[in-house]
Amino acid sequence: MGRPPRIDRTEVLALLATYRERAAQDGVEQIDSLELAWLIHQVEQRYQVRLDLGDDQLVRMATVPGAVGVLDEQLQECGHG
Repeated sequence: MGRPPRIDRTEVLALLATYRERAAQDGVEQIDSLELAWLIHQVEQRYQVRLDLGDDQLVRMATVPGAVGVLDEQLQECGHG
C-alpha cells in the first residue's frame, strides 16, 4: 500500500489557474466560492476521492494557504481509509 498523496501550494495555484485562465503565479491569495467549488471538484477528480468538508473547513479554505492545509489534511485522511 502506497503513501497518501500530498498537495502543496504550487498545485493548488495551478488548479486555480485552470479556472481563472491566468498565470498560477499571479499572487492572488483569496479564493471565492466559485473558485473553491472548482478546486474541490478538481482535487476529487485528480485523486479519485470524495471530500466531505464541514463548514469550518470551507471557511478555512478562503485563502490559498488555508486551502492547501485543508486539502492536504483531507488527502491524508482518505489515504488511511
